[in-house]
Amino acid sequence: MLEAPSYLVSRDLPSSCEQESKWIYNTFRVIELSNSKRRLEEGEDLAVRKSCKVSDAHEGEGPMKGFPEISLVQADQPDDANHTGDQSDSSSLIHQLGRDISIKCLLQSSRSDYGSIASLNQSFQSLIRSGELYRLRRKMGIIEHWVYFSCSLLEWEAFDPSRRRWMHLPRMPSNECFMCSDKESLAVGTQLLVFGKEITSHVIYRYSILTNTWSSGMRMNTSRCLFGSASLGEIAILAGGCDPLGNILNSAELYNSETETWLDLPSMNKARKMCSGVFMDGKFYVLGGIGVGNPKSLTCGEVYDPKTGTWTVIPNMFPGRNGGPGVTEAPAAAEAPPLVAVVDNVLYAADYAQKEVRRYEKDGNLWVTVGRLPEQAVSMNGWGLAFRACGDRLIVIGGPRTLGGGIIELNSWVPDGNPPQWDLLARKQSGSFVYNCAVMGC
Repeated sequence: MLEAPSYLVSRDLPSSCEQESKWIYNTFRVIELSNSKRRLEEGEDLAVRKSCKVSDAHEGEGPMKGFPEISLVQADQPDDANHTGDQSDSSSLIHQLGRDISIKCLLQSSRSDYGSIASLNQSFQSLIRSGELYRLRRKMGIIEHWVYFSCSLLEWEAFDPSRRRWMHLPRMPSNECFMCSDKESLAVGTQLLVFGKEITSHVIYRYSILTNTWSSGMRMNTSRCLFGSASLGEIAILAGGCDPLGNILNSAELYNSETETWLDLPSMNKARKMCSGVFMDGKFYVLGGIGVGNPKSLTCGEVYDPKTGTWTVIPNMFPGRNGGPGVTEAPAAAEAPPLVAVVDNVLYAADYAQKEVRRYEKDGNLWVTVGRLPEQAVSMNGWGLAFRACGDRLIVIGGPRTLGGGIIELNSWVPDGNPPQWDLLARKQSGSFVYNCAVMGC
């Protein structure tokens, strides 16, 4: 159990016709109290911190306009850990607001603050860890997109592009074989999945943002690696890849992160490995890859329609190899899967050799160059560079190679019909080779 002080909210209740958005302020006061709790544990004067007024939120200002004056006071706690105060708080959360309004307040706060909220007491912790808030956010269309990537084996970073905040994830538990194997990653629902191989079989490690922990033991219906995948809300589709014997697959399956179950889907028309997957217009697309008996990249794509449960081949959907005319092509097996991403149901691709961004025209089944990639976006035949959709923007993660270390840069662009103007979101000392990357929206 988390040992933390609980707080009561003392105020005059307003009339029921007041806008519910005013109550959002209580969320930030709860977060502020959580931060104050940590400072108190480090030895600050308890008496000074026991009472907080709304007017204290903005130094030199009076109460915030449009909000009733609120005071939050630390409640006296009896020695008995099972006291009735916790039971009452379990149903109401912010006691005098009631559970429903408390949750509406919390829905509007950033999920980067949920860790602080969970640390207040067991009731808030239970609410966060149950995933209830994320399910309600999804129903209301409240989505925050975070980028998760690894530039060091078994080490993962998370980045919130809206608030430009970093978070270091716990180190992945694994053996040496998994650490050195090829790995794929996928974010679905509130989970980050990392696929790899141990001594005799494939394995999946799962990171949960609800508990900030890694776990293992998941199994697909068909063990595979080097597959194409994409997620849409709480579901994800994986297609193609190789089985443990190296056979190229045409099978596909769907993962539901809410039920943690796998469902076999109809097989693709063509087997392929080292392909890429995206969701566009509610359908799942697979592009590129290497087929059976031909070392060259496949130029056709395939689309799966969940409504009809059928796959359709799209000839010449991804015909251009990275590099274009006049550029020496790497062997297909040495080249990274297509660097593709979808923003507002428009498909984009990154040409790592020409450092160009291209847009797919669905009606004409052709690609149009729209501009340049960031200058620092370097790679090895496409490996080590991340190109992802993050909400309404495209994200490029990479950096220059330097001896004794490196720098990682995160650049973003919101497609607007004009050539890309990249916004440098963040730069930090890190390994400059991106091993894996996924975007989680929840």
